[in-house]
Amino acid sequence: MAWQEERCPECGSEEVIVDHERGEIICQKCGLVISSNIVDEGPEWRAFDHEQLVKRDRVGPPLSPVLYDEGLSTQISIEKIGYEDASKRRQLYRLRKWQRKIKTLDATAKNLALAFFEIRRISSILGLPEHVVELAATYYRQALKKRLIKGRSIEGVCAAVIYLACKEAGIPRKLSELAEAANVNRKEVGRNYRNLVRSLAIKVLPTRPIDFIPRFSAALKLPGIVSSYAIKIALRAREKGLSSGRGAPGLAAAAIYIAATLFGERRTQKEVAQISGVTEVTVRNRYKEMFNKLNIEVLV
Repeated sequence: MAWQEERCPECGSEEVIVDHERGEIICQKCGLVISSNIVDEGPEWRAFDHEQLVKRDRVGPPLSPVLYDEGLSTQISIEKIGYEDASKRRQLYRLRKWQRKIKTLDATAKNLALAFFEIRRISSILGLPEHVVELAATYYRQALKKRLIKGRSIEGVCAAVIYLACKEAGIPRKLSELAEAANVNRKEVGRNYRNLVRSLAIKVLPTRPIDFIPRFSAALKLPGIVSSYAIKIALRAREKGLSSGRGAPGLAAAAIYIAATLFGERRTQKEVAQISGVTEVTVRNRYKEMFNKLNIEVLV
């Protein structure tokens, strides 16, 4: 679609288009991005009476599974209180306070509000993206609907749904990380996780070492070429059957240690073990197995 109201300030061309996917106004002749982050206002519509105006009204934020009411409830905003009369303002403040209380009078709503706050807190500590938070909130709703929360701590179940969501999203975290962030016992998180997977009939694939390698490499401040080579080592180890019965973090740590050594970015076994959360003995054992059974030079 041509942008008739603009000329390119660089070359003066009228061949200006709007890229709705990127939200940009671009000159086709010289490639200049004239404007970015433009808002798509959607199709125009008209209303001929008050009823049509109410039906076609498009305001408010989108629905979100992270909000206990999914964003459907209303709220009395302080900014909208414009009465000069002090008694009127006090009355609206009281109404606003009671509205917040009434929202969570129901036990289910109160449980969801507490749980989603906890999910947000844990996810913030672990630096998880928004889509993982939303997936964890969805799993918690399903668990609450099936009465899987009864008799269990909210913190433990929240840690379990985040652990499950991380696995599903391909950015796994260890049980110990979740337990520490939620301030609960590691065994409790594992027990809740197994109960969720069994009761919700969710098929979870085993965690792969290559899922941990980018994060561990970034924490060790290694260049991208080392991370890529470590992934090749981990994939070759899987082909040779070296990953059977062994923990993914330990294999990832050993692959990183080998790759870093070969590329002159040497890190000690202690440093690698601390970042990956395994012992130095584990790193050393996995390293010896890989180095003896894999032809490392072939992987370059």
